[in-house]
Amino acid sequence: MRTDPLLLERRDAVAILSIDDPPWNRMSLAFMDELERQVAALERDDSARAVVLTATGDDNFSVGMNLKELPRGIAEKGGPDELFDQRLRVLSAIEHMGKPWVATLFGYCLGGGLEVPLACHFRLAAAEGAQIGLPEMHIGTVPAWGGSARLPRRIGRDRALDMILRAKTISGPEALRIGLVHEVWPNAELKARAIALGEELAAQPRLAVQAMLRCLVDGETKNLDESLRDERAAVHATLGTPDQVEGMRAFLEKRKPVFNRG
Repeated sequence: MRTDPLLLERRDAVAILSIDDPPWNRMSLAFMDELERQVAALERDDSARAVVLTATGDDNFSVGMNLKELPRGIAEKGGPDELFDQRLRVLSAIEHMGKPWVATLFGYCLGGGLEVPLACHFRLAAAEGAQIGLPEMHIGTVPAWGGSARLPRRIGRDRALDMILRAKTISGPEALRIGLVHEVWPNAELKARAIALGEELAAQPRLAVQAMLRCLVDGETKNLDESLRDERAAVHATLGTPDQVEGMRAFLEKRKPVFNRG
C-alpha cells in the first residue's frame, strides 16, 4: 500500500507535487517533513524551472493540518514554536525560491490548505465547489502558518479581517473577484490549466524569472528606492546573458524566442 504523503511527477521542466491523502488531503506531520525535503531538493534542481502544487483526487485540495496529530507534533518537535517554525520556514522557502509556484484550489482549501497556496506565486481556483478560508476562529484559535500576514498582502486588510474574524469561506469566483487567485477554471480543467501555466512560466528566461521573483516578492516590505535598486541589479544580472541575446535576436527576426538552451 502506498503511504507517500506527497507525490512528485515531472513534466519536462515542471515539477508537479500532489498531496496524497484523499479525500481530505490533510497536511500531516509526515507531509510537512516531506514537503520540506522536496522544497530543498527543487531549490537545488536547475532542471526544474516551475512547480505546480496540487492534490490527488477531485474532492479537495486540503482541509489543512491533521489536528489529531497536533499533540504528537508538539512533543516530537520540542514545543509549539518549533512545530510552527517548521511550517513558516517551508512556506518562506517556497515564496523566496527563484522558481514560480502555481497552486490549485478546489473543494476544501482551509487553514494550512490556504496558507500554503498563499506562499505560492500563482493561484488557480475551481469555478465550482471551492470553499476557501481560514476557519481557525471556529476552533478558538488563529492562523499559525502565516495566514494573517500573507492574506492582507493579497486581498487587503479589510477583506482579510472579514475572512479571518468571521471564519468565512469564499468560492473560486469570489476569490478571483477580490484578487486572491489569478484565474478560475472548471474543476475538470483546473489541474491541466495549472500545469499549462507552469509550462509557460518554465519557458521564460530562467535568470530573468529569478531576478523578478526576487524583486517582486521582497519588494512587499521595501520602499520605492530600495525596489528600484533591486530592479537595476536585475537588469545588470540579465544583460548579455544567452537568453537576453536570444530574446533580442528573436525580436529583430520577428520570431518566438527559445530560452533556457544553455
